[in-house]
Amino acid sequence: MKSKKMIIATMVFGMTVTGAAGVYAGTNMERISAYLNHSIGFKVNGAAYTPVDNNGKKLAPITYKDTTYLPVRAVADALKVPVTFNASTNEVILGSGSATPAPDNGSAVKLTAVQYSTAQKEQIIKAFANFQGFETAYAPTQMTSGDAFQKVAGGDDGVSFLFTKMRVNVSPRDYAYAYDGTTVKLSNGTEAKWYTPSDIPMLTFKLADRFVTISSPDQSLSKAQMEKVAVGVEKQSK
Repeated sequence: MKSKKMIIATMVFGMTVTGAAGVYAGTNMERISAYLNHSIGFKVNGAAYTPVDNNGKKLAPITYKDTTYLPVRAVADALKVPVTFNASTNEVILGSGSATPAPDNGSAVKLTAVQYSTAQKEQIIKAFANFQGFETAYAPTQMTSGDAFQKVAGGDDGVSFLFTKMRVNVSPRDYAYAYDGTTVKLSNGTEAKWYTPSDIPMLTFKLADRFVTISSPDQSLSKAQMEKVAVGVEKQSK
């Protein structure tokens, strides 16, 4: 029979140790419980470990509907392992190497060809034709596995290709020069620059007489993935 001091602990990432002292009302716990859906769980021996805050004060776990919730960092402290969060895979990782993170090197990145329909190709050519002296159409020819091309849109300063997971902008202007960043070399030898004008990393590189900027608005793509996609931006034949 399991000891009554065994605490059922469901991981609540983002709930800090100091915020776990039973301060949530029932309505808030309803929301948290619905989000977790009791899909992740393990046991911590309550007799051997009691979570404390930064001042050494013991913290009371949150109990709701016969389930006791502990902050994941408290559990990590009990196990004496680091805890990290991988946003691209939506995984809480206890310890190092216990979960597979998103690929972060070019050799592990899997790409698929972008198949533009005849109508889409015509839209791409038309979008570039609106810019005098900038009529030659360029477009990404590869995307990450699971992504999908949605549409092409012409703006005041360039043409944007909108995908489910990324945005590729082709412009005659270089906006990266105004920002500090990190220079990287793509697999084809082209120099590119990573910079973060807001909270979304952007990769810009010069291609012929224009500048290409790649970003992942929902931040689901890693830098390695976008660097691989960048190599596939090419001139389009009519």
